[in-house]
Amino acid sequence: MTYFVTALRENPELAIFLTLAVGFVIGRIRLGSFSLGNVVGTLLAGVVIGQLDIKVDPIVKIVFFDLFLFATGYKVGPQFFRGLKKNAGPQVALTIVLCVTSLVTTVTAAKIFGYDSGTAAGLMAGAFTESTVIGTASETISRLDIPQDEKERMLNRIPVAYAVSYLVGTGFVVWFLSSLAPRLLKVDLKAESRKLEETMAPGTRRDATGQSGHREWDLRAFRLDANPPPYGTVADLERTFAPNRVFVERIRQAGAVIEATPETRLYAGDTVVLGARREVMLSTCAAVGTEVEDRQLMDFPVVATDVVLTAWHLADRSLADLAVLHGRGVALLKLVRGGEDVPFSAATVVNRGDLLRLTGAKADVERAGRELGYIERPSSETDVVFVGLGIVLGGLVGALSVTVGGLPLSLTASGGALIMGLVFGWLRSVRPTFGRIPEPALWVFDTVGLAVFIGVVGITAGPSFVSGLREMGPSLLVVGLVVAVTPHIAALLFGRYVLRMNPVILFGACSGAGTVTAALRAIQDEAHSKLPVLGYTVPYAIGNILLTAWGPVIVMLTR
Repeated sequence: MTYFVTALRENPELAIFLTLAVGFVIGRIRLGSFSLGNVVGTLLAGVVIGQLDIKVDPIVKIVFFDLFLFATGYKVGPQFFRGLKKNAGPQVALTIVLCVTSLVTTVTAAKIFGYDSGTAAGLMAGAFTESTVIGTASETISRLDIPQDEKERMLNRIPVAYAVSYLVGTGFVVWFLSSLAPRLLKVDLKAESRKLEETMAPGTRRDATGQSGHREWDLRAFRLDANPPPYGTVADLERTFAPNRVFVERIRQAGAVIEATPETRLYAGDTVVLGARREVMLSTCAAVGTEVEDRQLMDFPVVATDVVLTAWHLADRSLADLAVLHGRGVALLKLVRGGEDVPFSAATVVNRGDLLRLTGAKADVERAGRELGYIERPSSETDVVFVGLGIVLGGLVGALSVTVGGLPLSLTASGGALIMGLVFGWLRSVRPTFGRIPEPALWVFDTVGLAVFIGVVGITAGPSFVSGLREMGPSLLVVGLVVAVTPHIAALLFGRYVLRMNPVILFGACSGAGTVTAALRAIQDEAHSKLPVLGYTVPYAIGNILLTAWGPVIVMLTR
């Protein structure tokens, strides 16, 4: 044991990796539907390992925190800037109400109970599961013109308050938004989701575990029996099915296989491969002729490809419009916005930066992809130049400060990394030919970056954690409950009775504005639908920025 402890003290990097390993194990432990998650698990592991009096250079947590913040901005950048548009006004207003209420509630509680700046910052960070507040508040406290021992006391109280209030911020808020609040507002999320789905049909996708056996689009071969056929060209044949979308993919004509174009003429005895939705195929396509088996004719490459929508003139238009303009021969399998699958219908409006998974014949998908924006080619390479310059530029901007009331205020270098992540994430959605960060790499920056930061915070605060918890007392749990729930109540009432938002969108927006992703999953389970995500992405992007910005503000208001 002496060798083990000495090795950790002399090689603090080993202590960090041990903290990650133990923390992720703790985070996976479930009690019913509740789990602490990786962040709190890592914090608790760091606190325990920190009892061994291990010294970790502060630069380690700053490096990983900057990576985490840049990745966060990169992910939500397109949604953040979209939120500044008029058509997202209600969701932006709701987010501002929730975030401002969170600040007022936290500062008021700190004043009433005499909490210092560190405790207040940790209280907000935990109640809203917004770990970035820890970093921005810590950097601000470190620059205060106060004695060093007072700084350390404030800094060490942040993780104590965070750990205590996080239990409330995650556990109770998830239950409140998914179960209690709908009943208090007399809202039946299942019924409301069904109503919304009916307006979106037939394109709505329901949540499911695993891959569905249903295939909405199908390909079949038919021999044209009419002599002469009642249509002249491929385009004429396709128009006979309007308003349904049916495409001629390939033709066997006089024994030869040819690729179909809208101008290709058709003759009796030709065999055509039709692509259509299954219900259309079954109800109307059989009228063109006799279905036949022609393996050679149907043996052509069909692909599923991700396309990022970047074309200015196509943004903010409906999927129906895109289908008319560039959708011949392709079908939409998935719509992803801000990392979340979004249910869609023909009336769904697309945004720049949305990812569309298209399927169809390779030539058709490639053509549609070029018209819509940028085709995402599979690659594991990260644009490190893009990441490095983004963090450097953000840090230079964030380091600028102004003095208010004798307190130097700035975004901090880390806050600048978040802001530049937003800008660079938006630029990537506009010009996706550069700045690629594959999903696995983004996961490392996001998850591991935050976990290392929180783990080092726990290791540093470990020796004073228990005494700090004893000093603050059990009242922190009650205060954390009030701070966590009050803003959500205000936002729900504002959205329901002032903005008149659809309840399904409203509850998704509240989970996003409070950055409580676990609540979104619980709301979707309660609604038996993925539709709440329609209100989640814009508030989540703006909520991340506002709550992070409150770190320095809380320090200033609670001094």
